[in-house]
Amino acid sequence: MFFRWLKPYMPRSLYGRAAMILILPVVLLQLVVSFGLVTRHFQGVTEQMTRTVAREVQLVMAALEAQDRTPEALPVVLEELDMSVTYPETLSTQDTRVWYDFSAIIVTRDFKKFVPETSAVELAQNRKVFLHLALPTGPAVLSFERGRVSASNSHQLFVNMVFFGAVLTFVAYLYLRNQLRPIKRLAAASEAFGRGRSVPYAPGGAVEVRAAGSAFLDMRSRIERQMEQRTLLLSGVSHDLRTPLTRFRLGLSLLDDEDREPLEKDVDEMQRMLDAFLDFARGVYEDDSETIDPIELIQSIVEDFQRSGAQVSLYETDGTGEVALRPETVRRAIENLVGNAIRYANRAEVSVQINDRYVRVRVEDDGPGIPPEDREEAVKPFARLEPGRNQNRGMGVGLGLSIAADVARAHGGVLRLKQSERLGGLCADLVLGK
Repeated sequence: MFFRWLKPYMPRSLYGRAAMILILPVVLLQLVVSFGLVTRHFQGVTEQMTRTVAREVQLVMAALEAQDRTPEALPVVLEELDMSVTYPETLSTQDTRVWYDFSAIIVTRDFKKFVPETSAVELAQNRKVFLHLALPTGPAVLSFERGRVSASNSHQLFVNMVFFGAVLTFVAYLYLRNQLRPIKRLAAASEAFGRGRSVPYAPGGAVEVRAAGSAFLDMRSRIERQMEQRTLLLSGVSHDLRTPLTRFRLGLSLLDDEDREPLEKDVDEMQRMLDAFLDFARGVYEDDSETIDPIELIQSIVEDFQRSGAQVSLYETDGTGEVALRPETVRRAIENLVGNAIRYANRAEVSVQINDRYVRVRVEDDGPGIPPEDREEAVKPFARLEPGRNQNRGMGVGLGLSIAADVARAHGGVLRLKQSERLGGLCADLVLGK
């Protein structure tokens, strides 16, 4: 609950999260070690070097005070200590340093502590130190090299830490990528099988990943075996049921027209119900995936309905390109949607949208539509709704929307039902993922 606000900012992919788990501790460790080293080791080194130079400054100050008695001592002391002195008219009272020079704080503090005559310490120039001294003999500015009061190679540690940290992180990332690759292959194979495609896959990686891969292969084999058995069963059922229906038709043809026509309507209804049941039981995996043009497929469906006298038109197309789909199952789903539209309405319009992520087929009609509270029930098998769409308005068994929803799920998409804003009836969006 506390970290829920942080969730939108976290990486979503497995690679991103694994990289964060790998890199974040390394960076935090370097920061902690660097902070501890700077505050303890370099602080102690800087304090020790500053105390040493402070003693040398006191020696120079003593030579300045004794310049009247022994003027030859000051040049010798300055030369030996590698310092220089100037005599300004006024002294500065403002300490200066570069904003990122944290060791300058320690240098300034120690000089004012061990050399009370110090009025200001100028460290703005990285290579020079200027001490403003208020001496009894007058103001003086003592200058010397910055390297004498702070370590000159302190950056080498940070460079080494960053360099070797980056190298080790890169090596760990390569190893991590090799470990995550079998997981991505398993995910790709699972996603492809969920969309009706069987891609080659061999378990690999760690023991746990191999176990998951082997379980997936066993599951896929059982499902494929079950689908094959179901197909054989449906073929037998279809043959066994169509044979007596054919005999009924032959027997009815011998009757008079007055007695034959009602019975033939019953046989036709049984035939349609049988076809609907077989289509639903056959599922969405009876054909293989092919790369097709969705617009051409939908145009052919619309033309077939137009030849039968239905008022169906292709209203709008947006986008182009070929998509890997199961053409027969997609055709069946769209035909069910258009068939429902013209069964319960006067006209229907179909539109297609193709983009980088999905293909959306929209079927709209001017019929009574489906109330919002009944739309979830409408996609269930054998569902018939009252009063908008019912058995009295046409011949159906309540499987059209259910088959369309199964086809959408098999292609990684969804079937959405809503009210048509243009025509006022039902709007069915069949979204197929790429």
